[in-house]
Amino acid sequence: MADLTDTQLDAAAARGRIARISEPRATSAWYDRGRGHVAVELTNGSTFSFPTSLAQGLENATPDQLADIEILGAGYGLHWESLDVDLSIPGLVSGLFGTKAHMARQAGKATSPAKAAAARANGAKGGRPRSSVDA
Repeated sequence: MADLTDTQLDAAAARGRIARISEPRATSAWYDRGRGHVAVELTNGSTFSFPTSLAQGLENATPDQLADIEILGAGYGLHWESLDVDLSIPGLVSGLFGTKAHMARQAGKATSPAKAAAARANGAKGGRPRSSVDA
């Protein structure tokens, strides 16, 4: 059993070394009040930002709450103590701003000219067509 544990520990350590090299990590983070974005500087020198309205748990936060950002661990996450919100840097860089349910709600808010035209057409007909159920 000890050999299996040592093997698992060695494999985990190797995965950690690869992650430190390949995954994005934060060196600093701040709230840009003018843009309503959280900005993050990464270890590779690049900077990215995202609107707080997209991130789960940050949507209704005050500017002072948003400005109180802590970098977690070795730069793999962001934390807002007063909001009890944690977001992962790899997830944010990948465009994941929350749980699957949160992301699905965000996707449902998407608008397009085609979606607006379909809504107007359905509204002119009395609303969304009823679905037919085969018996």
